Amino acid sequence: MTTIRHSSSTRSHTSSKRKATGQPGYLLGPGGGENLVHFRDGGAISIKASPATGSDKHTLATQQVMKSTGIPLHRHLDMDEVFYVLEGHGTFSLNGAAYPFERGTTIFIPQNAWHELKNPDSELLLLWVVTPGGLDGFFRDTCARPGELPKQFTSENLHAIALQYGTEFR
Repeated sequence: MTTIRHSSSTRSHTSSKRKATGQPGYLLGPGGGENLVHFRDGGAISIKASPATGSDKHTLATQQVMKSTGIPLHRHLDMDEVFYVLEGHGTFSLNGAAYPFERGTTIFIPQNAWHELKNPDSELLLLWVVTPGGLDGFFRDTCARPGELPKQFTSENLHAIALQYGTEFR
């Protein structure tokens, strides 16, 4: 990670509500970020920006979703989410309505909306952002680091962890 230093001079912003965080910016090279292995399907997750790296306003990550595993029906109680499909295709459901998606599709999900992705014959690579940040904690608590054994959960354990991060599964 390359850190970008801020100067201490005062800068004019379009919003007077914005305050300097004191956190330096950074650049991540290819493959950079906090790399995890998904507990459910073994796909790779790479957290690129999050509250842990100084970005309280959002969490950004890439996620590999293995063929035929999808993302189960869930909602985020206090977060908006955006997916950008880097690779693959499938069906996205939002509050019970299904829509096909393919590479290059952007999907916006407002807070409290039930959603899921199905990918019966295609591996997916997604870029996702949630605002406000914090969903990265769910993945740290449920996913393993590369080379570690996958974590195991009962349905009840997984639901309890998800609720700590404002996420509910059906």
